[in-house]
Amino acid sequence: MKHGPRSVLTTTVIIGALGYFVDIYDLVLFSIVRVPSLKSLGIAPEQLEPVGIRLLNMQMTGMLLGGILWGVLGDKKGRVSVLFGSILMYSLANIANGVIGWMQLSDPVGAYAWLRFIAGIGLAGELGAAITLVAETLPKDRRGIGTSLVAGIGVSGAITAGLIGEFFSWQLAYIVGGTLGLMLLVARLRMFDSGMFESIKGKAGVSRGNLVILVSNRRRLARYANCVLIGLPIWFVIGILVTFSREICADLGATDTVSPAFAIMFAYGGLVIGDISSGLVSQWLRSRKRAVAAFLAATVATVIVYLTSRDQSPAYYYFVCLLMGTAVGYWAMFVTIAAEQFGTNLRATVATTVPNFVRGAVVLITLSFKWLSAEHGRILSAGLVGAVCCALAGIALWRLEESFHRDLDFLEE
Repeated sequence: MKHGPRSVLTTTVIIGALGYFVDIYDLVLFSIVRVPSLKSLGIAPEQLEPVGIRLLNMQMTGMLLGGILWGVLGDKKGRVSVLFGSILMYSLANIANGVIGWMQLSDPVGAYAWLRFIAGIGLAGELGAAITLVAETLPKDRRGIGTSLVAGIGVSGAITAGLIGEFFSWQLAYIVGGTLGLMLLVARLRMFDSGMFESIKGKAGVSRGNLVILVSNRRRLARYANCVLIGLPIWFVIGILVTFSREICADLGATDTVSPAFAIMFAYGGLVIGDISSGLVSQWLRSRKRAVAAFLAATVATVIVYLTSRDQSPAYYYFVCLLMGTAVGYWAMFVTIAAEQFGTNLRATVATTVPNFVRGAVVLITLSFKWLSAEHGRILSAGLVGAVCCALAGIALWRLEESFHRDLDFLEE
């Protein structure tokens, strides 16, 4: 049992997983309730897609900015302080998001957009701080399993969000997510920063969370950029193929309307499988890079299947979403690699900003998809954007150093 799951189920891993569960619930909820919420606010059917893209981009832009904010704070003030502040912000924003649905506002979509932006800032801090804390507290031969459990258990929050979003009002779905987050604050009173971080906290001459250090060295900056690029296919699949499955599958000739809520639920069900199995595959191969390479190849294959499957039933497309979700389930390994590539004084900054820069890249991905779709249609456009994302990820992965056996007790000078 030395290397089994029981050996990594620490308080930090369990509470980190529960926090990421709430984070993912709130993160994907807009994609799930996009259509019913906008319809209830009076948006015309032909405007559901462009308004939905605008609101998604507001959330992702918030996450991009929040990633920088929480990442720097994580290295300056501590990982646990970020876990408290971020969950408080996005929980309150989501409760407010549910409440506006029952109010008679002059510009409800504008309020909706700004609340998604605020929630996005809050959502940005959860995963990076949790992964950093887990990576710094577990032995190096087991941290891959620990981070995979955090992500694997956490992404099951999307399944819960899919069920609640499908069977209850969108207002209630937002309020449930916010309430769960506030409840989790109590559990987080039992969390403490790692000894690795505490050892440098009061050390003179150690610059923590300094973005200048990150960008001033060309090799360090290239390493950082490569960490970002390997995650692009994950959010291409979630942000385009799954979020807009209703429209894409209609163009593919689906025999009935595909529900984005069920598409997201099945995709994140696959992510649960993928996140846990990617950690186990990484342990088996004793390599982060080879494990991610295998999942990246599976991503390419499943995306091709999705975009070439015409005239199928919604059930078929849900199954393909499950397969795509499993294939892009290297999310935990992707963030773990980022954490392992950098020293303790920059680790939270990197582990928090990298996944949020990938999420923020959804803005460019969706805008590119929208621009290409106007002339080439959704199917070809999705294929072109996906090909670019996967190619960049493959090149970036090849250029990164293997980090499986790396001792994390070091500093960036």
